[in-house]
Amino acid sequence: MMSHKHLIAAAAAILLVPGAALAHHGWSSYDAGKTLKITAPLTSIAWRNPHGEAKVNYNGKTWAVVLAPVARMEARGLTEAMIGGGKPVTIEGYPRKDGVPEMRIERITVDGKTVELR
Repeated sequence: MMSHKHLIAAAAAILLVPGAALAHHGWSSYDAGKTLKITAPLTSIAWRNPHGEAKVNYNGKTWAVVLAPVARMEARGLTEAMIGGGKPVTIEGYPRKDGVPEMRIERITVDGKTVELR
């Protein structure tokens, strides 16, 4: 039989899981049938896990850009310094289906080097 402390801890864990799942968007939210290709500087970069994030101005809106996990980007030769500092990059990926200005990118090209992120 579970102790009172264990029961409370288990209940708290059950309540937290749905929130964590909702906080991280699934790939089904993006429209793989509509590829966007944007060449512009990234206006901000968050080099963190579970995946990096950036912002880019496109068609009069600030778009959120979902990158890959840091370890994957670095293993494939992409560093935060390469894509920062206002340098133009080309990003290719998919917009969200619901019209929110956010895209999940598949590849990024900087200084003539293309890095596959997925």
